[in-house]
Amino acid sequence: MAKKGACTRLGKLHARARIIQDFEIALDNGRSHGQIVDQPSETFPGLGPTPLELCVMSHAGCYATICALTAQKMRLPLKGCDVKVEAMKSPETGTISEESFDIIFKVDASEDRVQRLHELTLKNCPVGVLFEKAGVKITYKLKTVNE
Repeated sequence: MAKKGACTRLGKLHARARIIQDFEIALDNGRSHGQIVDQPSETFPGLGPTPLELCVMSHAGCYATICALTAQKMRLPLKGCDVKVEAMKSPETGTISEESFDIIFKVDASEDRVQRLHELTLKNCPVGVLFEKAGVKITYKLKTVNE
């Protein structure tokens, strides 16, 4: 029997959504990690992000995670990576049509190495691959600072 957590290495991911009340939804991954998603109203900001906001947050988080892993493999002394994403929702489709990334790398490395880090991160970021295959137009603005 596989250990808990091994499922992601084998290709299986799990999610469960349970309505708490109104539009408050408890999500969990079956590994003791959870998140509340909610739909804000005019009078209440909600208890958590909307599911669509969580998708954008996931993309930013995936980029940062894969960047850290890639930098480690490249033996780059990455001291930080700040990823900010602004997403545009299309009125026609009701979902994300564009994303704009502002990424600050905290690393002492040549521009070529940072560009290679970015390219490999994009190639290996599974959430980013999903967004690209969905036809989302994505732009990236990169900046490097030495710490």
